[in-house]
Amino acid sequence: MSYLDNILFLIILGLGFGYFALNVKKIVRNIKLGQQVNRTDNSSERRKNMTMIALGQSKMLKRPIAGFLHIIVYVGFIIINLELLEIVIDGLFGTHRVFSFMGGFYDVLIASFEILAVLVLVSVIIFWLRRNVIKLKRFVSSDLKSWPKNDANYILYFEIVLMSLFLIMNAADLWLQEMNVHHYNQAGSFPISQFISPLFNGLSEGVVIVIERTAWWLHICGILVFLNYLYFSKHLHILLAFPNTYFADLNEKGKFDNLESVTNEVKLMMDPSADPFAAQANPETIPSKFGASDVQDLNWVQLLNAYTCTECGRCTSSCPANLTGKKLSPRKIMMDTRDRLEEVGKIIDLNKGVFVPDNKSLLNDYITTEELWACTSCNACVEECPVNISPLSIIMDMRRYLVMEQSAAPMPINAMMTNIENNGAPWQYNQMDRLNWKEEN
Repeated sequence: MSYLDNILFLIILGLGFGYFALNVKKIVRNIKLGQQVNRTDNSSERRKNMTMIALGQSKMLKRPIAGFLHIIVYVGFIIINLELLEIVIDGLFGTHRVFSFMGGFYDVLIASFEILAVLVLVSVIIFWLRRNVIKLKRFVSSDLKSWPKNDANYILYFEIVLMSLFLIMNAADLWLQEMNVHHYNQAGSFPISQFISPLFNGLSEGVVIVIERTAWWLHICGILVFLNYLYFSKHLHILLAFPNTYFADLNEKGKFDNLESVTNEVKLMMDPSADPFAAQANPETIPSKFGASDVQDLNWVQLLNAYTCTECGRCTSSCPANLTGKKLSPRKIMMDTRDRLEEVGKIIDLNKGVFVPDNKSLLNDYITTEELWACTSCNACVEECPVNISPLSIIMDMRRYLVMEQSAAPMPINAMMTNIENNGAPWQYNQMDRLNWKEEN
């Protein structure tokens, strides 16, 4: 019968990790739909960013209360799941607490796991209260309704259930150890579950074994379900924060890229010795589209940004345009980009790897021009993001499309560019008349 348990465990483990691998493959495929951009330079600085920001959570602490609680959940959840290795070995080979041979070190591990589990429970409950009772403004805004709002709560419920199952499993195990039940050897230190264990007094050994085994199975199955739920939720940042911070733009904030084809054209215009009719354009430097109107026009790092977004709203809560009542929300920009990318991915799946145009695009169908032109390009959203996402880069690429492909800039901007083209300056004065003011009394 025990072999059937091991086989069932192997099947569940294979299905869990297999489905996760398929979802990872989809994410990689979707990200690769983006345009190429080189982010392999300065590897030492990139590794430093990843270590400090993704692993060290340095930007989270700009808001100390939420940052400290998040670090507890992050560290606790990762470290506690180190026990997953022991659970996997026990499940495959029918052993029980296979690492107990470590003696005192094992006791310290289990004790630290339990203390962290309680700290995670407390932190998660505080997070739930902030969202659903206190209702902080950045968690109740118009761009965080329906699924995004529910998703955040589902994740909190997941964590509460998993931590509770972990403590119940240990409490039942401790009770069975104290009863000297066969297969439950003395192992581990249980500073928290020792207070839960007395609840099983008066129950038979068989019932407590069922409770322990049920909690064990539900705990491992819950972890596998949560692992695969990541693909559908904002919690994907647990995995993607590391590559996202590594491949983030290292240029100083406010520096925008120039199109090589446009730069070459301007240089040609400014060179009095050049013959514009003899010059040949390099086809490789001429983009098929200026700017971006859909997700395929964005670069792959911007698409990685979209999948990494935590929907925490720090960007939107710091956005001056949003704070003054404008429609723009940097968080919504990232959520819309991810939603459109997912839609494109599903179309590709339905058409055997080929994207069939659906007469929709990121511009207008998801993000309006009103949102794009409300941006002041101040970089507050980029500065605030705890995982180095840049909503501004997407906004600027879509603006570039509006200006260069559709001439759809707001009237004052169009007037300014017309003046620059005709008069060499933003003002509506002929070059010959620029110094007339000095003749005035």
